[in-house]
Amino acid sequence: MIPLVTDYRARWRRVCTAVAAATALLAAAPAAAREKAVDLVDPFVGTLGDFGQLTPAAVAPYGMVQLGPDTDPRNHAGYDFAARQLRGFSHTRAVGVGCGGGGGDLLISLLPEGAAPLAPLDKASERASAGRYRVSYANGITAEMTATRGAGLLRFTVTKPGRYVLRLDAANAYTRRHAATVTADLRASMTAGTVCDEGAYTIHTASRVTIDGKPAPAATVFGAAATLPLTLRRGAMVEVRTGLSTVDPAAAAVVRDTELGARPFAAILAATRARWQHELSRLDVTAPRDRRALFYTSLYRVMQTPVAIQDPDGRHRGSDGRIHRSLPGETRYASWALWDNYRTQLPLIALIDPARAADIARSLVALYGEGKQRWATRTEPFLTVRTEHAGVALLDFRRRGITGFDAHAALAGMVRESDTLQRDTPDQQIEAAYDDWAIAELAADLGDTATAARFRAKALAYRPMWRATCETLGADADVVKARGLYQGTLWQYRWAPVFDLDWMVETLGRDRFVHELDTFFASGLYNMTNQPDIHVPWLYAALGRPAATSAIVHRYLTQPVDHPYANEGKRPLPWHGRSFALAPQGFADGMDDDAGAMTAWYVWGSLGLYPIVPGRPEWSVSAPLVKRAALRLKNGRNLIITQTPDNPIGTPLITVDSVNQNKQSLTF
Repeated sequence: MIPLVTDYRARWRRVCTAVAAATALLAAAPAAAREKAVDLVDPFVGTLGDFGQLTPAAVAPYGMVQLGPDTDPRNHAGYDFAARQLRGFSHTRAVGVGCGGGGGDLLISLLPEGAAPLAPLDKASERASAGRYRVSYANGITAEMTATRGAGLLRFTVTKPGRYVLRLDAANAYTRRHAATVTADLRASMTAGTVCDEGAYTIHTASRVTIDGKPAPAATVFGAAATLPLTLRRGAMVEVRTGLSTVDPAAAAVVRDTELGARPFAAILAATRARWQHELSRLDVTAPRDRRALFYTSLYRVMQTPVAIQDPDGRHRGSDGRIHRSLPGETRYASWALWDNYRTQLPLIALIDPARAADIARSLVALYGEGKQRWATRTEPFLTVRTEHAGVALLDFRRRGITGFDAHAALAGMVRESDTLQRDTPDQQIEAAYDDWAIAELAADLGDTATAARFRAKALAYRPMWRATCETLGADADVVKARGLYQGTLWQYRWAPVFDLDWMVETLGRDRFVHELDTFFASGLYNMTNQPDIHVPWLYAALGRPAATSAIVHRYLTQPVDHPYANEGKRPLPWHGRSFALAPQGFADGMDDDAGAMTAWYVWGSLGLYPIVPGRPEWSVSAPLVKRAALRLKNGRNLIITQTPDNPIGTPLITVDSVNQNKQSLTF
């Protein structure tokens, strides 16, 4: 961000000119024959203990259904790679979030009659890929599953003849189960706490069971579970087809019959994998195989939230508990973790999938009219975590060219919400200021000068606190949760007002600002495992030192490093290891993926771009980790990013307009 100016529009115009002069269009060389992106995805990454809190469940892009194994013990997503005992297979999960996770709806198990509920799991047989999970257990049963947006197909095959029991348990949940009912025709309704039990959601299911293609016998219901006693021949195949809906069980049956019907397992799996290949190929990268595999595995996680919740007829429930219907051609999304991923994941979707980003934007606007809470309402349609900074995300979408949502309605909702924001602790004041800044900026864009002036003043009211608390750091500067901070230190939160970066640099002075950045990293004060300071490496690039950004980012992308911090405090000894790895221990200890927040960071770092100020239509630039990347943009155009041997970088900042209007390639 050089020169430092208050008006980003002037900076935008100057950088557009610099980019136009400094970059040239490169002809893309034909790619060598190589594995498809979908074949490189490894769903086991991040599934060991507290190293990502992820799951190998079968899932479609942005799908409600995450059909996968529940183990004992489990992590927050119902599964632990180290576990050797299986409880069954459930249909929903939150993606790499904290607290105790969320989901676990409708747990299904098939076991020999009289067997213990925990079955031995055969790790050697376990396989997972994009859209598919398979495992053998209980000395001769194999379970294989795939999923569509709103339905899951679970197929059991037995190798031993005998009597078995199929059980559908609607009481299972990773949070507090508030209510659960199931009927003899295998329709269920379930209400449970959202992530951290900060609200509640209700989901409905409808299942159909066949044995070798024929209808199964009637179920017996006891409490919130249905059981089917089955006499099976050797090699018998039991299939359970289940639809999910936010509306009611009858709607769930329509979802099941529409998305699955009677199609064979192989056809459903092939269609889901084709969808994954289509989505993943929005980014085509050239790099060594392991690096490509980790890149596409990361992108695979990015593309799992938020989830499309509407039924085939367009109906869905809103956060107000009422049934709504989307307009033709529009899709409603839910399952928010905005405090975590508004910084990285949503701007990435805006870049590579603007049509979906427009639907996400419309869904965020709808929240304001449906009783939006800071975390979750008591009537959510699906798993969610928290919705802070929805206004920042909407401003960012609009300025990145995402249209088709009611910006005036968004502004009205953002204004109403401002008075409810917490402003007690330093981090709360900074975060509320960011929301107020977004109100001022959106109001200015819409021509509402009075609202813009009022909220610009309100946003900048955090500055005296920052000067008193963060300009000169005291003895508690490296204490996690000092002065009521949320999962961070004053050193980490001092860099958080990126919307006011010019002022921070001016206040400290440029030399001091850079010197203290140097101190921050040299002294091990940076925390890669949580979100408040994950943007800080790119501050160097914004200040004209992109090589420093590249060195730090590449170290965290590729090398074992010390990780001193946990959410509750500083570790006695740092945990040392990779921040991102192609392994079940796929993240640093205690580092949640947080609904694609961290995997999006990996993608941005690999590309050499970063949305350093969500709400401004620009990216900081550093050297890419991949040799070449082609980003599929609107109107059939591509943005080509190419790495050169000495990694020269022509400009520290590029803007949306410079990409959309002037150039289709960047050389670093």
